[in-house]
Amino acid sequence: MTSADLVAGTTFAGWGLIALFVALCFALAKPMGQWLFALYEGRATPLTRVLGPIERGFYRLGGIDPAKEQNWRQYALAMLLFQLATTLATYAVLRLQGVLPLNPRGLAGLSPDLAMNTSISFVTNTNWQAYAGEGTLSNLSQMLALVPHNFLSAATGIAIAFALFRGFAGRQTAFIGNFWADLVRITLYLLLPLAVVFAVVLVAGGVPQTFASSVDATTLEGAHQTLVLGPIASQEAIKMVGTNGGGFFNANSAHPFENPTALINFLQMLSIFTIGVGLTWCFGKAVGDTRQGWAILIAMMILFVGGTAVVYWAEAGGNPLLHHAGLAGANLEGKEVRFGAAASALFAAITTAASCGAVNAMHDSFTPLGGLIPLFNIELGEVVVGGVGSGIYGFLLFALLAVFIAGLMVGRTPEYVGKKIEGREVKLAVLAIVVLPLCILGGTALSSVLADGLAGPANKGPHGFSEILYAFTSATGNNGSAFAGLNANTPYYNGALAVAMWIGRFFMMVPVLAIAGSLAQKKHTPESAGSFPTTGPLWIGLLVAIVLIVGGLTFLPALALGPIAEHMAMLAGTTF
Repeated sequence: MTSADLVAGTTFAGWGLIALFVALCFALAKPMGQWLFALYEGRATPLTRVLGPIERGFYRLGGIDPAKEQNWRQYALAMLLFQLATTLATYAVLRLQGVLPLNPRGLAGLSPDLAMNTSISFVTNTNWQAYAGEGTLSNLSQMLALVPHNFLSAATGIAIAFALFRGFAGRQTAFIGNFWADLVRITLYLLLPLAVVFAVVLVAGGVPQTFASSVDATTLEGAHQTLVLGPIASQEAIKMVGTNGGGFFNANSAHPFENPTALINFLQMLSIFTIGVGLTWCFGKAVGDTRQGWAILIAMMILFVGGTAVVYWAEAGGNPLLHHAGLAGANLEGKEVRFGAAASALFAAITTAASCGAVNAMHDSFTPLGGLIPLFNIELGEVVVGGVGSGIYGFLLFALLAVFIAGLMVGRTPEYVGKKIEGREVKLAVLAIVVLPLCILGGTALSSVLADGLAGPANKGPHGFSEILYAFTSATGNNGSAFAGLNANTPYYNGALAVAMWIGRFFMMVPVLAIAGSLAQKKHTPESAGSFPTTGPLWIGLLVAIVLIVGGLTFLPALALGPIAEHMAMLAGTTF
């Protein structure tokens, strides 16, 4: 078989893999959405008999009345105070790691700047890791400091989405739910069961779950090697289901202990999108028209398939400089050879579209255009399915802009799912959307001229610029993946990226809650002959166009200096 035949075969198999993945996402949307809708309404589930006493125990312990609803300010204050408290608790565990138990390798506590960065990273669902997990954190730190945030940060995102749903569905009320009740129910009745079941599947598939420190092995060449072990499967399960992404190992899901087989790799990809696609159906059900949810999901999938196609085309095509040298083939640099270009391209598109950040290949080694799409996925606000909760409420911000623009076209006050969209909602939506580009582009600009910022990239030229741009994009977008060539474990980057993560998470959440509170107080407006339809092809096309135009106009200049310039240089015979 020639190289050309191999590439053609890989491309054919890859398209089949992508098609299967998309089909399963649509198939899972309704059943997952029904599960989420039961939690949204606060109804009992089959697990209530088992976990109900634990739920009530949490309420008694915290002095919480789950039936007492909160307005948007109370909801936001409870959320922010909880995030601050858990950030400080995590910081303390990481700093004191050296004197705490379950530390079989005798690892020291983290430095102040790294502990701060890591605490904020996991609280904000970013899971940015400026360290090698297996060589920096003890078993206790992994389990006590990090894994709980994989549940709690994911539950917080879903809770904010529920609050916004209630804003759209509310009828002249000041209340949007109870943060504490949402947090507890989502964690107990959704994330915990999914993580337990998936962890068992991972263990059956070969992922270790043990308190053992390490095991010694002898390679085929006769060399001795020490392999680090630990409670890997439990962390792996929730990092995927909760779109967290922080791996037990530095190599993340490229490590065979985290991702041992092609089947496990596919299940990991599917688990990243499962809750996100379910939330679209849940939204439609909440507002009384499931077609609204399907329209959003179709728009998301159009964006996702388009981006995935570009990544796969670029990675399957490889480097044209090698083609000229007679070495045509897919770009396999930085990829786990067990998965190859197809599964690596699909994984990269999924993890950056979904605010997950887990990787089974190094994005730094992708071709320029192959690396551009993961970067652009995050810059769109990670609304292409997006993180659990954050994806759907981010997409609904674009929906508000879309109906506002449609209203300008026809000269009437825009409406969406029965609520008039007026100046307050539009201003808040724009405020939430512009947080990302201001922080991403501002942080990248400063780091591109300051000595401490320029000391980070391992590469020069446009690729080095892309490494900086990707870091601030990933941090502000709460994704956590990276162009691995950047040395981010420095006081400068630990501090700057921590600020970006905090701004990207909470400076967007608070305006979303304010929108929820504003919408909840409005009366429902029945659909009329003059209403702009928000379920058909025209609406879906408008949604896709608004997302692309806002992202394109905002970030195209920066992308032109990075991956686009690198691609042009590659075509001219220069690599970086």
